Amino acid sequence: MSTEESSELGVGMVGYAFMGAAHSQAWRNAPRFFDLPITPRMRAVAGRDAEAVRAAADRLGWDDAVVGWQDLLTRDDVALVDVCTPGDTHAEIAIAALEAGKHVLCEKPLANTVAEAEAMAAAAEAAAAHGVRAMVGFTYRRVPAIALARQLVEQGRIGQVRHVRAQYLQDWIADPKAPMSWRLDKQKAGSGALGDIGAHVVDLAQYVTGESLTGVSGLMETFVHERPLAASSSGLSGVADTGRTGKVTVDDAAVFLGRLSGGGLATFEATRFAWGRKNAIRLEINGSKGSLAFDFEDMNLLHFFDAEDEPTTAGFRRIVVTEPQHPYGGAWWPPGHGLGYEHAFTHQVVDLMGDLAAGRQPTPSFSDGLGIQRVLDAVERSAAGGGGWVPLS
Repeated sequence: MSTEESSELGVGMVGYAFMGAAHSQAWRNAPRFFDLPITPRMRAVAGRDAEAVRAAADRLGWDDAVVGWQDLLTRDDVALVDVCTPGDTHAEIAIAALEAGKHVLCEKPLANTVAEAEAMAAAAEAAAAHGVRAMVGFTYRRVPAIALARQLVEQGRIGQVRHVRAQYLQDWIADPKAPMSWRLDKQKAGSGALGDIGAHVVDLAQYVTGESLTGVSGLMETFVHERPLAASSSGLSGVADTGRTGKVTVDDAAVFLGRLSGGGLATFEATRFAWGRKNAIRLEINGSKGSLAFDFEDMNLLHFFDAEDEPTTAGFRRIVVTEPQHPYGGAWWPPGHGLGYEHAFTHQVVDLMGDLAAGRQPTPSFSDGLGIQRVLDAVERSAAGGGGWVPLS
């Protein structure tokens, strides 16, 4: 389905919980703050419960609500399907949508297994021959400070990359009494901290450095093996049902080492057991000429060290990434008026609309998502074998 000829693009979204709400805000806000070559229209949201999906459509701003994602594929007013469901449904929905001629935006990680991701990447490649595009939503790439970090690396400001330290730290299940969630069920989620949040820092490390991982060695651990079932849930939190319990079948934490294609060394940590850390995505890159450091809990700042500065005044520069000259900055508020979590989703829509209008392949592609899936799989295989080195072809 070509979108170059039309100034509007109808969107259908599958799922309306935490990610669905974030995506909905992005579809609403992008054309209001950015001059887009294509205007997205929020045509329909799909879910399994008629009453709940109708309430979600009214609350989030969708024109229509449908029961069953398959209905989106037959609608002439839907040109793009946005997949915001658990990982076990990604492959089925995305492949069917691409075969129906719909563009696809799919939340990360791309799939629960390498085989599923390979099938999705193959479907995306076949669809691209007909002008149909697919993108995976590694949204943190669109944080302005991260985008600026990538620019500085590309410009050679830190020289050859020698070290990457990447962490994603949360504490939302650090309490063993916290209730079960689909994110703790391997059948639905594929993996735990590794896939849910570790995937993000793998993507960020490769995106900012412009390099790929060539091998990994990892360990994984589940600290709490049984939890109360949830009586109710909202976002990442929930209320426990004290009378029933369920088994946790995913990892609670993962740590792994990696080597980058340029020869540098990388360390990664992903955990949901770091008390006091709510959404700490930490990235530090040391190069032959300088360093960069970022923490999402202070997401409007990027710290940059230039090793060529005079020693008497050398130090990390604290860059407030809110100037009009910074990535995405000109569309928002005056300098110093910070952005938040939701803005990266808006930037994702902006970039996607620009790529579709130009007939370009959006990034990260399903092929990129497959690459991340192969890294996650290699970490799992390494951990299962006691932490040995697993090369990535």
